[in-house]
Amino acid sequence: MNLVLTGYRCSGKSCVGKILASRLDMVFCDTDAMVQEQTGKDIITLVSQYGWTRFREEEQKAVEALAGLDDGVIATGGGLVMDPENVKSLKANGWFAWLKAKPRTLELRMRKAEGRGSHRPSLRGVDPVEEISGILRERTPIYAKTADFVVDTEQLLPEEVAEEIRNAFEKSRGA
Repeated sequence: MNLVLTGYRCSGKSCVGKILASRLDMVFCDTDAMVQEQTGKDIITLVSQYGWTRFREEEQKAVEALAGLDDGVIATGGGLVMDPENVKSLKANGWFAWLKAKPRTLELRMRKAEGRGSHRPSLRGVDPVEEISGILRERTPIYAKTADFVVDTEQLLPEEVAEEIRNAFEKSRGA
């Protein structure tokens, strides 16, 4: 059984995923990193040159590659759940944890990441908080529907988020 992390960008999926993989002695996979490896381009370059459609096609290839994985922690791109086929493929052998946070918190985390050199392309080209709020209105029902567990990351350190998810995941497996 895989542990699949979903949520908006900068919700902590990659950071928490690495902690979980270490604590659970599982392999860590990140669909965004896989897309970059597949294309030889960072996400901002890929999207600016070829658009979001191409990114989503590459993301789907990453999901197909992960479909046969077992005992992995998979950090997904924020929009991956919008494709029902992606969800179906990962749900076949996956337990989904949704990491959620408020739009303002996500925007602050994105600014912090940009300060460290991790730039993410805008999805709609509008004010970041407005963009996040709008996209979350669309995605929240999907995140909620696919989630086996939900953790609010607002006031928690990544290690605390990982521990909450680990406890729930192990409980779901009867451990």
